[in-house]
Amino acid sequence: MTEKFFNIKFLLFTEEFVGVIKKTILHLKVPFDFNSDFVKMYFGKERNRAISYTEFSQFLHDFHEEHAVQAFKKFDKEGSGFITAMDFNEIMINIKQHLLTEPVKNNLVAAAGGHKVSFPFFMAFNSLLGNMELVKRIYLNASQGSRAQEVTKEEFLHSSQMMSQITPLEVEILFNLTNLISQSAGKIVYSDLETLTPEQYMKVITRKLTDFKAVASPDQRSAWISVLESAYRFVLGSVAGAVGATAVYPIDLVKTRLQNQRTGSYIGELMYRNSFDCFKKVVRHEGVTGLYRGLVPQLIGVAPEKAIKLTMNDFVRDKFTDKKGGIPFYGEVLAGACAGGSQVIFTNPLEIVKIRLQVAGEIASATKISAVSVIKDLGFLGLYKGSRACFLRDIPFSAIYFPVYAHCKTLLADENGYNSPWTLLLAGAIGGIPAASLTTPADVIKTRLQVAARAGQTTYNGVFDAAVKIWKEEGGTSFWKGAPARVLRSSPQFGVTLVTYEILQRLFYVDFGGIRPSGSEAQLPASVADQQSTNPDHIGGFKVAVPIIRGIETKFGLFLPKFA
Repeated sequence: MTEKFFNIKFLLFTEEFVGVIKKTILHLKVPFDFNSDFVKMYFGKERNRAISYTEFSQFLHDFHEEHAVQAFKKFDKEGSGFITAMDFNEIMINIKQHLLTEPVKNNLVAAAGGHKVSFPFFMAFNSLLGNMELVKRIYLNASQGSRAQEVTKEEFLHSSQMMSQITPLEVEILFNLTNLISQSAGKIVYSDLETLTPEQYMKVITRKLTDFKAVASPDQRSAWISVLESAYRFVLGSVAGAVGATAVYPIDLVKTRLQNQRTGSYIGELMYRNSFDCFKKVVRHEGVTGLYRGLVPQLIGVAPEKAIKLTMNDFVRDKFTDKKGGIPFYGEVLAGACAGGSQVIFTNPLEIVKIRLQVAGEIASATKISAVSVIKDLGFLGLYKGSRACFLRDIPFSAIYFPVYAHCKTLLADENGYNSPWTLLLAGAIGGIPAASLTTPADVIKTRLQVAARAGQTTYNGVFDAAVKIWKEEGGTSFWKGAPARVLRSSPQFGVTLVTYEILQRLFYVDFGGIRPSGSEAQLPASVADQQSTNPDHIGGFKVAVPIIRGIETKFGLFLPKFA
């Protein structure tokens, strides 16, 4: 896109460069000296030397800097190397307007820091605004990819010296400017840099099936809107949970049967040697459908279970997230723990029914066991048998999982902070590894408490009693039974669930004026076709010409006169 602008500018100035420049708004306000040594160095003493396209592109790059220097000299009538803050404000607005965002424009005089502006400050200020994309990369290097982490001046300066030659004066101006705009008190985050970055033609690359704004601005967000947002997340979380559960259900069935397998009780009970052996025997004796035994009640329960977990995590995270998008680590852990605790009301009845159906196929029986028969047999209170163990498993699981997932998202995001679907899947899968493995002992205890013990098998009376008996009868390794299968199930399940959840939020976009998932949107420089004028009077080539002229003005600051 930039090269197209250079080409068009080259054609525009081919006939008469001086004649075109003299018609620009900035020249009318601050005339450019065409008899300067700068022009002579490019076009010769007589200003009649022809230059190539590549030379012209370099000339345009340097021209704006030369014009700013000439303007500084014009206002510095005494040649002291200083101009007033008001003169600085006038130069920036008339000549460097294309580098100014509205917040920067409103703080030009304050940023000058006094009545006088030195030439070094003037040059550093312009260099900083012209290199904001580089400044962003320096920030991301200092914050290790996090867009919410606060970076001090010392940390930023250290990173800048490692990456590029951003001067200490430019760094000082950057922190002073961000402090004026956002009262950042000596620290910056990525959003501060976006406030300073000049406008660019951008396009959002995330495709949306819906695009609805529930509120015009975050200030209009009410308690009712918050409730609607939670309902929206709950619905999408239900769909995502069902997709994730179906994808990995066979692994979950294998895990459950391995964990229920007793060792050390009596000879001949060992039915499965390992996860793969269990998988083969289920298919051989019960068919492929045997791998999905108990799926229906699982789907009925997993929808609200995953939905309330995802919704609660987002809700609590929102409460700990500050205006700049930062959240303390303890806030992430607490949000995950609240999510894990809240889901038990759905998880426990679901788990006990699912487990009894999953192990029912191990022993041949004339009586067909169904979800309804299990519920009747247990009763309402029986559905919450082993709930303490469920809390013991689900609270630490979510407290580990969600922070790991959030940090993996940040590390896997591209340079624009965008997470593609595969990075979401990978982040979700990575988060499931430590969360599932470290909570396996609690899962084993929960399984033993909830399964119906057969004749001759040890029975358990509570979490502590189960832990003691398993340790005495089977040894410490029994607490890690099914750990590989649990990791193989939880890791991809949560990967699929989270990628589905976030993609659904992107496709069915609703702006509630709250906090969007990080990495959910990306912007890229738009093509000319994306920038076509929407004015119905602009037809044919003129429809494309208008945005091209605007692009030239934005790129080079050569604002052309407008006529009604």
